Amino acid sequence: MRIYLDHNATTPLRPEVRDAMLRVLDEIHGNPSSVHAEGAAAHALVEGARDRVAEAIGIRSWGPSERLVFTAGASEANNALLRGGPWARRGARIVATNVEHPSVQAPLEVLAAGGVRVERIGVDAEGMLPEGGLEEVLREPPDLVTLIWGNNETGTLLPLAGIAERIRDAGVWLHVDATQVLGKYPVDLRDVPVDSLSLSAHKLNGPKGVGALYLRDARRVAPWLLGGGQERGLRGGTENVPGIAGFGMACELVQKEGDARVSAYAALRDRLWHGIEARIEGVRRNGPADAVLCNTLNVEFEGVAGEVLLQALDLEGVAVSAGAACHSGKVSASHVLLAMGRSVHEAGSCLRFSVGYGVDATQIDRVLEWLDELVQRARGAVGA
Repeated sequence: MRIYLDHNATTPLRPEVRDAMLRVLDEIHGNPSSVHAEGAAAHALVEGARDRVAEAIGIRSWGPSERLVFTAGASEANNALLRGGPWARRGARIVATNVEHPSVQAPLEVLAAGGVRVERIGVDAEGMLPEGGLEEVLREPPDLVTLIWGNNETGTLLPLAGIAERIRDAGVWLHVDATQVLGKYPVDLRDVPVDSLSLSAHKLNGPKGVGALYLRDARRVAPWLLGGGQERGLRGGTENVPGIAGFGMACELVQKEGDARVSAYAALRDRLWHGIEARIEGVRRNGPADAVLCNTLNVEFEGVAGEVLLQALDLEGVAVSAGAACHSGKVSASHVLLAMGRSVHEAGSCLRFSVGYGVDATQIDRVLEWLDELVQRARGAVGA
């Protein structure tokens, strides 16, 4: 049996989610936009799932312009927000960190080519915003600030509540990529005043191909798919009803399991790190030990090529990552680790381990045994 430690790339489908999707595939045949009974049943299911996703991020009642729009995933949500607001015009100013996900980085590059002023805030050695960095960019309030809440590669968690308060006080729209956070850290928008937020179901044991964009004021964002009028006119096209049902169930499980899930994942992550520290010399953890996603561990193995160690583990039946899944086709240094001050060589010696549903302590201990042997072998080959 393989051991899967790449849950930040994607997660296995929970049985409860599969059952919810199969019910739709077997029984709910209507188009949610149709007015007959079959359509009404599909519509009710979509709206019920919308409520469950909203509850998972702390939305209990809706403001008049507040929306949660279902998308094909967080990448679509990020693109729609960045390219569809008043900040997408020539001469506007957008501020982001230099460790954003590619689904934020790429549209920002397009906007910059079209005359938008895109400014980057550098991060410190642990991936955090430097002291005073935010205040510096807010002296001349930008049109938009976009931030990744929990980093997909290192797990670094920004102290978003305080950051969001300062950005709100400056009268600036704040977009947050929360793709990795939901299910691994409490998300409550009653306490964190963001203006928009992106999510993906497949990061929390839901199906691939469905996500959401939360908008505090949907009037500020232009529709990005026209025709049909679905999703309050913002995203036309027949909804992915089975996927949405699965997303809703995945969020319901997040609500039910709450702190117990976070504690279980953190215990596995810490067991792995403490075992690596105890067994293997010349290792370094990338990112803070405290302000980090409960399931994520990024480790540098001195004198070892990360891609080689990844492949060796894969042959033993262990799936890990040498960087973000979006970079898996490229052998190149992580832009996140480089931004944190790691050299190209150091960044190339790193692996990301991310635990989740289905992982247990026995599997962690087995991985530690393999790592000990494989790292020694890899270092021996270099020294030969």
